[in-house]
Amino acid sequence: MPGIRSNVFAGQLRSATTELQHATSDLHINPSNSKGLLASGPQKQIWTLLEYTLSKMSTTTATSMQSSHPPIIPKDFSAQQPKTIRLYPLSNYTFGTKETQPEEDPSVLARLKRLEEHYEKHGMRRTCEGVLVCHEHNHPHVLMLQIANAFFKLPGDYLHFDDDEVEGFKKRLNERLAPVGSQFSGEGVNEDWEIGDTLAQWWRPNFETFMYPFLPGHVTRPKECKKLYFIQLPKKKVLSVPKNMKLLAVPLFELYDNTARYGPQLSAIPHLLSRYNFEFVDENDNVVAATPGAPLPEHQIPRTKVLAGETNDGQDAGMTDYTEGGENGGENAQ
Repeated sequence: MPGIRSNVFAGQLRSATTELQHATSDLHINPSNSKGLLASGPQKQIWTLLEYTLSKMSTTTATSMQSSHPPIIPKDFSAQQPKTIRLYPLSNYTFGTKETQPEEDPSVLARLKRLEEHYEKHGMRRTCEGVLVCHEHNHPHVLMLQIANAFFKLPGDYLHFDDDEVEGFKKRLNERLAPVGSQFSGEGVNEDWEIGDTLAQWWRPNFETFMYPFLPGHVTRPKECKKLYFIQLPKKKVLSVPKNMKLLAVPLFELYDNTARYGPQLSAIPHLLSRYNFEFVDENDNVVAATPGAPLPEHQIPRTKVLAGETNDGQDAGMTDYTEGGENGGENAQ
C-alpha cells in the first residue's frame, strides 16, 4: 500500500507540474520586467487568477510557493492593528554558555522572606521580564530559561530600588544573557536591547506565591508588580546562558492553555502576542510568510519558489518529559 500511494502521489505531482508550466508559459512573463507582458482575453483571466495569490488574507507571500487554488479576498481586516513585527529565524542567533549563576534563594519560603525585607525598606518590588520571539518553521517561538530541568522563567529579574525602569531592565537582561568579554566577535555581540510594548502586568497582593493579572479591589498596597515586555530581537544577536540553566525556544502552540506545565503567566503569552501581525523572514531577509491581514506591495509578481529547509537535531521536547503533578512542585504556578 505505501508503494501504491507513493506512485499515485508522484503521478499527481507530475500532472500538477505540467499544468503549472503550461499556465505560466501562456503568460509570457519577462523575468527582467517585474510587470511582465500580458495580453487580453484568456491570458488576462489567468493573470487575474494569479493575482489572487497575492491576497493579503493569506499567509503565503510572493517569495513562497504559490497555490493553484487562491483564497477569496474579503474586505480589509487590518484596522487598528499595531505595527507588524518582523521575526527572524532561530538559526540567525548564536548561543553560548558562561559561568554559573546560582539562585539567590534556596527555597520559595526564603524568596518570600527576602521579598518582605525588600518591601519594608523600599516598598513595592518592581520586576521586569522579556518576551523574546523568533521563529522556526514560520511559527513564533518564545525564548525562555529552564532551571534545574523543571522551572521555567522569562529572562529578567527584579530591579534594584534606585534603578530606572528601562535601563535597569537592560542591565538585568545583560546579566542573564549577554556574552562575557571577548567570548564572541562579529555582528550581534554588542547589540543593544530594544524594549518594546508592555504586554502584561502581574500583581502580588501579599507575601505569597500567587500573582494575578489584576489588582483586587481590597488591596491598596501590593507587594510586587511584574511587567512583561515585548523584546524586538535584531537580525542577529549573540546570547550566553549560565551553565546551570538552559535556554529553550518554546513554540506558542505548546504554551497555549498549558498551565500545568508552564503556569498561568507563561501559558498566557500566546494571548498577549495575538494582537500583533508577524512577518517571517529567512536567513536571506526574504519574507516567506506573514500573518493574514497586512497588505502586500502591489509591484510584487507571483512566481513559484521551491524552499529547502535544513534538518535540525535539536527538536522541541514538547510534553515528552512531562511528569504527573506539574513542574517543580508547582513552582510555575506563581
